[in-house]
Amino acid sequence: QVQLVESGGGLVQAGGSLRVSCGASGSTSSIVIIGWHRQAPGKQRELVASISNTGSTHYADSVKGRFTISRDTAKNTVYLQMNSMTAEDTAVYYCTAIVMWPKRYDYWGQGTQVTVSS
Repeated sequence: QVQLVESGGGLVQAGGSLRVSCGASGSTSSIVIIGWHRQAPGKQRELVASISNTGSTHYADSVKGRFTISRDTAKNTVYLQMNSMTAEDTAVYYCTAIVMWPKRYDYWGQGTQVTVSS
């Protein structure tokens, strides 16, 4: 079992920056990919960024060049640094983790609200 707890959401002005954090606990050694999804009102949930246990990163086209995902393995924490934010970044951000043993299972945090005011 893996537990994910997000923090750092809030209100930011357009053009500003915000960093959200995700603390993982439990069977963290079984995580192969950890990242962030988001869901805006009336829109489908989408993958924002992810980082694998080998350090490979993936970003949605809409955030490339603006968002950066990083991790502190000693603290079992993953960060999403968001810069040059726009109103379109307003959403609930969920930390997600994928484990592959004994079978694939996707864990989700409770989410943190990020609101960008224009």
